[in-house]
Amino acid sequence: MNMKPLFGQHHVSAITADAEKNYQFYTEIMGMRLVKKTVNQDSTSMYHLFYADERGNPGTDLTFFEIQNAGRTYPGTNSITGTSLRVADDAALDYWLRRFEDFKVDHDGIERVGGRAQISFRDFENQRLLLVSDETNKGVPGGTPWEGSPVPGEFGILGLGPVQLTVSRPERTAKVLTEILGFRETGSISAEGAEEKNIRVFHTGEGGTGAEVQLIEEADKPRERPGRGSVHHVAFRVESEAELRKWTEFITEAGFSNSGFVERYYFKSLYFREPNGILIELATDGPGFESDESFEELGENLALPPFLESRREEIEKSLKPLNTKQ
Repeated sequence: MNMKPLFGQHHVSAITADAEKNYQFYTEIMGMRLVKKTVNQDSTSMYHLFYADERGNPGTDLTFFEIQNAGRTYPGTNSITGTSLRVADDAALDYWLRRFEDFKVDHDGIERVGGRAQISFRDFENQRLLLVSDETNKGVPGGTPWEGSPVPGEFGILGLGPVQLTVSRPERTAKVLTEILGFRETGSISAEGAEEKNIRVFHTGEGGTGAEVQLIEEADKPRERPGRGSVHHVAFRVESEAELRKWTEFITEAGFSNSGFVERYYFKSLYFREPNGILIELATDGPGFESDESFEELGENLALPPFLESRREEIEKSLKPLNTKQ
């Protein structure tokens, strides 16, 4: 079937146990804009918060489901173990080192991995994150930091960078990336730490930091037990609804159990699991987050897609109030 290549990352969705602290961390410390305050459409008693660039351009969204009773995460294999956020250049990382120290954010120093400068850091729930420099990026361009951010624009977060997948049987995931999703294996890099890791690198579309997946093998560790601070799924960009319907047919014909076409209102989606159990979503670029809110008011009120609007009173009663007025 003739599908266009995936453009790169669309969003990454993770789990928090505290929406209020999460909002404070990602807007006040990380300087991202909350572009949509909505609910998990499959479980409407939990918030779904979208942090991104100025208007939530595809490829810039880091999202969180609030599960208030979520336990701690027991890190392990067959999971998404690293989410990267892009900044413009190496100089921006110097700014972020000082900012992390000022706000007492748990972080490592600047290191160079695969020729790219980066900082590993953790949020208040030990979400595993990296800031990566776009100084040498020649692929998918980043987004536009929000003017209302407490972080100066030249240092602001531009969007999502490489996503790290840690798996017990890497050949199975690599086969899905290349033979099903159309990624190219472009090389490998070495990362030193507590133990040296060989990281296989894959790109799609224009390539670059915004279209990169890193694959790490850990065969001798138990499967991760997810909780607060873990990642739920990664989504990749599809141009249009017509393209997504082709992908739905192709994924089904390839023998993968999947969600089928799903209407998310802000975008359209398809979900399936690769053989190591990692949940992958394909999502359209549009219509976007200004479908039901003006640019100026993004994220300030509880937004519900039309098919949930009739249940607004019931849904609002089930949620703990969260003030996101700018």
